[in-house]
Amino acid sequence: MLDATGKHVRKKTMPSNKTKKDVYQVITDRMIEQLEKGTIPWRKGWKALSGKPPQNYTTKKPYRGMNAILTACQGYSSPYWITAKQAKDRGGKLKEEHKGKYTPIIKWNWVYYDANGNKVSDRKQAAKTIPFLRFYQAYNAEQIEGIEWEKVEEVQLNDHEKLDQCQKVIDGYPNPPKLEERGDQPCYVPLMDTVRMPQMGQFDKSEEYYATMFHELVHSTGHKSRLGRLEKQKSHKFGSDCYSKEELVAEMGAAFLSASCQITEETFENAAGYIQNWLGKLKGDSKLVVMAAAQAQKAVDHILDYKPEQKEEK
Repeated sequence: MLDATGKHVRKKTMPSNKTKKDVYQVITDRMIEQLEKGTIPWRKGWKALSGKPPQNYTTKKPYRGMNAILTACQGYSSPYWITAKQAKDRGGKLKEEHKGKYTPIIKWNWVYYDANGNKVSDRKQAAKTIPFLRFYQAYNAEQIEGIEWEKVEEVQLNDHEKLDQCQKVIDGYPNPPKLEERGDQPCYVPLMDTVRMPQMGQFDKSEEYYATMFHELVHSTGHKSRLGRLEKQKSHKFGSDCYSKEELVAEMGAAFLSASCQITEETFENAAGYIQNWLGKLKGDSKLVVMAAAQAQKAVDHILDYKPEQKEEK
């Protein structure tokens, strides 16, 4: 384009929405692939990690949110993940049979613009901030050869310790909702800011009680006195898009909390119908699973009173 003097100038461009949508679709396709195999990705894989969460081998920082699900559901016994370049720098290489079999790891980036639309590097100078999503290709340690990996020290809790840890999560929840043992249908009542649970003895196993409690506690983080997620939703009606997203947030959040306590819930009613429901939702909204995972992680951080570093949020 030409400026007022007739000189050619380069038109400023914003990050492409197409790139963003492509990344969402890549991640959603992975989740759909798991569901079509009869696997529920946000409920799978935690047992194989020997109490150690999936993490980048170079930084040793555990993956969070969507990345925790993407890596854990692959079923590898090693918690370590690495890029091909990182492996090469350590003298390793990808096994021939694993070429192209990467796991996407997502990362949020931001572009900052001042009031005149000029790109700036300092967030404090920005009048407009535009987030965009990218992913890089990661491989599990079991897919790499030529590297002597650090030994994984198993941190396995016994049954009593697992239940004790679950109770500590509940007791440590800051500014918690009211808890009631009442009826036979677990639920969170936003208007009363109350979680209602059947007695533990009404569940087949104590682990099921706590997994269900975690689900309802994640719902409660949406209250206006906490994260305010529920206040922003247009509809709470059963079957609505908002309802579906909130249910997925609670599902994922409960899975994260259960994993932190080393408990899993292997059985649930009408698995086939459950899977078909989520297949339909994910196929209709490529952003649903990524955004729900991000909200679930925020909910878990709130319950555990965890303040992530700024760079971990990106």
